[in-house]
Amino acid sequence: MAHLSITPAAASQIRQVLDERGHGLGLRVSVKPSGCSGYSYVLDFADETGGDDVTFEEHGVAVYVAPEALDMLDGSEVDYVSEGLNRFFRFNNPNVKDQCGCGESFTV
Repeated sequence: MAHLSITPAAASQIRQVLDERGHGLGLRVSVKPSGCSGYSYVLDFADETGGDDVTFEEHGVAVYVAPEALDMLDGSEVDYVSEGLNRFFRFNNPNVKDQCGCGESFTV
């Protein structure tokens, strides 16, 4: 069975954005062919469950993963980081074999 973990920082950010939006169930994650390395992460907020989505819950929030992305995301950690003026979700993904120099796409 696939596993995905959510850090407290990521959970806090997901909760904050959902509160600001006033609705939503959690974060939806998928991947798409893109970039110079092969795939990129696609993030959106889940306002309803997709019939095939796999749900991971931790720290009071849910992350919904598209079934076609499960193999690529299995064992990943969703984090939320601040680097200088930038704040973003980071995926610590053990399946990544290589990524482009800018970090926008990856190969599994």
